[in-house]
Amino acid sequence: MVTLVAGIDSSTQSCKVEVRELHTGRLVRSGRAAHPAVKIVDPEHWWQAMLLAVERAGGLNDVAALSVAGQQHTPVFLDADGAVVRDSPLWNDTGSHPQVRALNAELGFGEWVRRTGLPITLSDTVVKLRWLRDTDPESVRRTAAVAVVHDWLTWRLLGFGPGRADFSRLVTDRSEASGTGYWSGETGDYCTDLVEHAFGKTVILPRLLGPLDRAGVTAAGLPGIPAGIVIAAGSGDNAAAALALQLRVGDAVMSLGTSGVVYSRSAQPVHDYSGVICSYADATGDHLPLGATLNAARDLDAGIALLGCTYDELSALALQATPGAEGLTLLPYFEGERTPDIPDAKASLHGATLANFTRPNFARAVIEGMLASQVVMIEAIRACAVPVNRLLLIGGAARSPAVQQVLTEIIDVPLLLPEPGEYVTIGAAVQAGGALRGDFPDWQPVVREVPAAPTAHQIMSQHRAARRALSYDTGLEAPAPAPRARTHQLF
Repeated sequence: MVTLVAGIDSSTQSCKVEVRELHTGRLVRSGRAAHPAVKIVDPEHWWQAMLLAVERAGGLNDVAALSVAGQQHTPVFLDADGAVVRDSPLWNDTGSHPQVRALNAELGFGEWVRRTGLPITLSDTVVKLRWLRDTDPESVRRTAAVAVVHDWLTWRLLGFGPGRADFSRLVTDRSEASGTGYWSGETGDYCTDLVEHAFGKTVILPRLLGPLDRAGVTAAGLPGIPAGIVIAAGSGDNAAAALALQLRVGDAVMSLGTSGVVYSRSAQPVHDYSGVICSYADATGDHLPLGATLNAARDLDAGIALLGCTYDELSALALQATPGAEGLTLLPYFEGERTPDIPDAKASLHGATLANFTRPNFARAVIEGMLASQVVMIEAIRACAVPVNRLLLIGGAARSPAVQQVLTEIIDVPLLLPEPGEYVTIGAAVQAGGALRGDFPDWQPVVREVPAAPTAHQIMSQHRAARRALSYDTGLEAPAPAPRARTHQLF
């Protein structure tokens, strides 16, 4: 009899469910449901979208185990009865940038890096806690526990929620905890004093599970989900993708979706005082040094909207132009930016002349600008003494031939292209299999190497020159570690 497992990805934009064979990893069926296109969301939307995605996947009546991966950082505030206190600010909501400044001023930028491995950004959970304290103190008063999206969905699958609030069953994993801004990669535990400092009070936090641990089993009465299915610990989205790709030390991944993400695998946590790389944990017990941009595939959306073309036509136009687009350079900070830390910035076009301002050059400038922003993060990972010997390219924008070629012109390592797939969902299914049988199934990803192109140094040179022209290099050059704060009792 074939054993089936399910992977669930509750991402920023949608919830995806895939049912796969445990032995082979073969996809059996799938379903998807959209999330609201806003940046402050009632968590009930995520629960209902998951149930709808399960229904569209044909239900889980024949599934033996499942796991939930999800967007990182985004908090869910719970009251003592297990009800949601208020809508949740997403990781990419830029309204919390003043709180980043406040927390860094109070404890010191270097202290956050030293304690948590995170140069805290507006994405991190701890910053959202301070945002709530500053903007909605009544909600802070009512909050008894704080979870992140995958933690809360797992808790709901266990049968808990409004009116049934057993917080001892609220669980998470290392990867998700590492993105909060109040977890230490050295100790493997929470820094509860940082929670109290940001939120002004203590709260219940999810209990940490190991990579192969079980959260429990599904409760009775869930639509399309029978009772008794084994539930794995779950993970953050990038940790799940790394698990699916079987990432090893020396590999890096560039994921081009709503955001741009670059991460690698490390046996040890890192501390990047330049403010680019966050020291997250992975889903295996290792670490996942990671950098992120707010702008990635949406840069291409902006390009096709202006040029009035399709994605394929944008790629074809870009390949008509020469590397460097004859000096035309785009800094693609359409949504502000996280790397570098300039949330109020706008996109800007540099070096335009009557001769070079053509459709092909503009198309190439869009793609070069998007990719140069990501390559900055590869450079920063290497500066943390983490090797990058191969680069795997995933995400919707990875399918563009121009994206593939331009990237080989910038990087100095082999570029590998895994076959298109929902790698976060696949990784969640791998984790479900691990919780069921005690070790992770060996589903080898299918990859091909992209033919190398001659290195085009001018692409990164133009990108750096444009950043310097607008003083955007601040925060991308490593300051000395800040001294430990002496005015706060932090242990």
